[in-house]
Amino acid sequence: MKSVHKQNATIYGILFAISSGHFINDTLQSVVPAMFPIIERSLQLSYTQIGWIAFALNMTSSLLQPVFGYYADIKSKPYLLPLGMLSSLMGLIGFALSGHFFWVIISVLFIGFGSAIFHPEGSRVAYMAAGQRRGLAQSIYQVGGNTGQSLAPLITAFVFVPFGQKGALWFSVVAIAGILVLLNVSKWYSNQLQTKENINSRSRIKGKTPPIHNKIKWAVVLVVFLVFARSWYGAGLSNYYQFYLIEDYGLSIQKAQAYIFAFMFAGVLGTFFGGPLADRFGKRNIIFLSMLGAAPLTLALPYLPLFYVFPVIFCIGFIISSSFSVIVVYAQELLPKKIGMVSGLTVGLAFGMGAVGAVLFGGLADLYSIRFVMILCSFLPLLGMLTFLLPTDEAVRKYNKV
Repeated sequence: MKSVHKQNATIYGILFAISSGHFINDTLQSVVPAMFPIIERSLQLSYTQIGWIAFALNMTSSLLQPVFGYYADIKSKPYLLPLGMLSSLMGLIGFALSGHFFWVIISVLFIGFGSAIFHPEGSRVAYMAAGQRRGLAQSIYQVGGNTGQSLAPLITAFVFVPFGQKGALWFSVVAIAGILVLLNVSKWYSNQLQTKENINSRSRIKGKTPPIHNKIKWAVVLVVFLVFARSWYGAGLSNYYQFYLIEDYGLSIQKAQAYIFAFMFAGVLGTFFGGPLADRFGKRNIIFLSMLGAAPLTLALPYLPLFYVFPVIFCIGFIISSSFSVIVVYAQELLPKKIGMVSGLTVGLAFGMGAVGAVLFGGLADLYSIRFVMILCSFLPLLGMLTFLLPTDEAVRKYNKV
């Protein structure tokens, strides 16, 4: 009885540690978009080139995440966690010292590679430490990452505006701290894997794993598409809305960052509350309300007077991010034996597809205008209506028992 209770217990110490690692990883990654207003002027980059930098960063991390997740499901490597942080550290130093577009691209590839290593293993650690509170556990884990991402505007305003591109070197200290935190998490992770391997070696004798239900397969495809659509909206706002505020509202770089920070910080709050709400009201319901509930506000945002932008963009960030962790847990429950791969698909590939949107939006901004891009983005949350096609939480459990 004690061992069963221990397996079902939520291990908060590990959850907060891996959340801290997630915070540091995504803070390092947020340095790149935070630098956009600076290098756009200092290196004389076009919006299309800005889009390619975002593309290089996000596509490296997103395309490789399912690959690392797939192999982690076969054989986990706990010490890849600090190794990924080391890769990000190397990329960060290169990014701070790059004086040409080509070297900026090479540097962000290292940062993206480190993130690709971290995320699938980080999601597995959160899943293993969750016990019976998977929604809450994933929220704690994702809040760390979202908080790190939300710092981008503050980093721009308080670090890069006064210190320039080389201000990124300050974050090397943060990366070293992250390596130390993740070394401790890796020790716990390694011990858990040894215990789990002993249990699985006995259970594998019982027979083959049942085939995946066809409705589960289609649900995974739809989940990836929904996250893909939401990531495009997030890419539009986080990468280009600051330019929209500067050009259309006449704000300075520092003042524009306050609005981006409001959007991202609200996303942190939405991520935290979304998990516990999903544990109580159902994951599919929260996913639906998150996507479609934000649509009226996103449609209005491009036309609002500046006075109303701050509260509206805050509400959008909160609502649309309330399913950030929920959709990951929902996907994990669709494929409970493929935690690493499905985490890579949702957190990595689907979210990272926003990189494609970043390039597309950058090209459209050069061809038309930033305002055109903001109006186009405003329609994306309407795709949340497709959530009706997902099986309910009860149906998912039923299909996985068949």
